Amino acid sequence: MQTKIGRVSVLGVPVSLVNLTRASEQIMMWAEDRLNAYSVFVRDVPSLMQAVKQTELFDLHRDADLIVADGTPLVWVAQVKGFRDSIGRVPGADLVDAVCRLSLSTGQSHFFYGGKPGVAQRMAETLSQRYPGLRVAGIYSPPMLNIGPDFDVLELCREDMEVIRASNAGIVWVGISSPKQEYWIAKAAHAVGRGVFIGVGAAFDFHSGDIQRAPAWMRNNGLEWLYRLIREPRRLWRRYLILAPMFVLRVTAELLLRSSRRIG
Repeated sequence: MQTKIGRVSVLGVPVSLVNLTRASEQIMMWAEDRLNAYSVFVRDVPSLMQAVKQTELFDLHRDADLIVADGTPLVWVAQVKGFRDSIGRVPGADLVDAVCRLSLSTGQSHFFYGGKPGVAQRMAETLSQRYPGLRVAGIYSPPMLNIGPDFDVLELCREDMEVIRASNAGIVWVGISSPKQEYWIAKAAHAVGRGVFIGVGAAFDFHSGDIQRAPAWMRNNGLEWLYRLIREPRRLWRRYLILAPMFVLRVTAELLLRSSRRIG
């Protein structure tokens, strides 16, 4: 059930040419495949810059089945490169809503893996109230683990893999922060062998009600990052005040070089 989805390079990192509707529909198609596992990464500017800086993380993006643009700047870059009509912003929290809504008619079940104690439970309860009939296959908030390139999922999380596999979940939502969740997904999807593993990070906090999301007008104008920075300056200052400007500088240089080559 592999479907070829176009990609655009953003600082060398592949980003899938999809919008929210296209991404959620593709995920539902994959969720029906009981013989294969799929990985979905949700990228904003800071997490993309992490992939640029970390070779092992960068390599995971080449193998991921879907890499959606959470950050508006990623969409802008793709549009400047000529993909104006084929890409749209796909925020992790909105992707959760869209896929849950679609699953009501297909019967696919959901496993919620991640978050601080109680967060995944509250997220599942909120979504179940919002979408009556939603099938919850499992809920688990794992202990804090040192997850990186050499992480051995079968050594440290073998029981988790068995629980997820036994749940027969079509969709596994993962919220253990980036880049930990990408390393975990790459190993877990292979170990479980079926289901769609989607890293949505902060969406766990948004849907559980632990963190309030930015107003719609800020989200629609590329300002969600500012709202989050104001709310959590200690935790997010480096992400938005160092990595984001670095992204702007590198993308500007890349686009100028691209333009000069065209002129030449």
